[in-house]
Amino acid sequence: MSTSPTHDRPDEPGPLLGPADIRELAAALGVRPTKQRGQNFVIDANTVRRIVRTADVLPDDVVVEVGPGLGSLTLALLEAADRVTAVEIDDVLAAALPATVAARLPERADRFALVHSDALHVTELPGPAPTALVANLPYNVAVPVLLHMLAAFPTIERTLVMVQSEVADRLAAPPGSRVYGVPSVKAAWYAQVKRAGAIGRNVFWPAPNVDSGLVSLVRRAEPLKTSASREEVFAVVDAAFAQRRKTLRAALAGWAGSAAAAEAALVAAGVSPRARGEALTVEEFARIAEKKGTTEKQGTVEKKGTAEKSGTVEEQGGSL
Repeated sequence: MSTSPTHDRPDEPGPLLGPADIRELAAALGVRPTKQRGQNFVIDANTVRRIVRTADVLPDDVVVEVGPGLGSLTLALLEAADRVTAVEIDDVLAAALPATVAARLPERADRFALVHSDALHVTELPGPAPTALVANLPYNVAVPVLLHMLAAFPTIERTLVMVQSEVADRLAAPPGSRVYGVPSVKAAWYAQVKRAGAIGRNVFWPAPNVDSGLVSLVRRAEPLKTSASREEVFAVVDAAFAQRRKTLRAALAGWAGSAAAAEAALVAAGVSPRARGEALTVEEFARIAEKKGTTEKQGTVEKKGTAEKSGTVEEQGGSL
């Protein structure tokens, strides 16, 4: 009588974490999810498989994950990608994760790296450059972390993040939408952005008081064509939405130096001074940023020319 190998038994638990595994790990570590760090652990294996599928993780991908927690998504990513680097700020969770990976997915443990740090301060990662970012982002810092990672690691081609549903809406909002704002424009600077699904509350422990959404970002094949720097464009975006009810002529007065200077830059960029920030594309914001310097230079030249003419007239008058 032949017997099946142990790993073929249908009742053998797989490497992914279920609700009981999560609670057992948390209890052993003395971990209670904290609101301060926006921690909500995914306890459903089907959900993490869905995230990996939706992210189009490929066998040669080098994935960076932010906020891995107890490792639910980490394990699913390791099954699909070539390498995974997880960035974790929590001391206890960071210390425990490598052991969890080694115990549950030993054949892939050498493909895993952990960076114990605040993601907002990470500018380098061990191993090959990341090609994808997949993460259940802590909700209280989701947008800053996402934008920082896209800026710090230009090799990231594809991103799929799980965030609060309202944040997902803002990130993916088109110009003219009621929720279009700073996150929408800044995300569009880097990538094509779209909503990629909704996630129910019951797949988390503890269950959050808000719904969650998936956002897909595919980096632009070519950077936005503009002579303005990212910092210059983002300064215009921040100013435009700081007073979003005002017209751009008024909202950009501080940025430009005066309402008249703002109007000059807007007109030069082909944007109505009476428009509001929520109506503009990232390309239009970039054109406005370009024209600030142009209008300032033109103003200097005009002033210089006027002064020269005035001086010439005075000299002529004096010689008469």
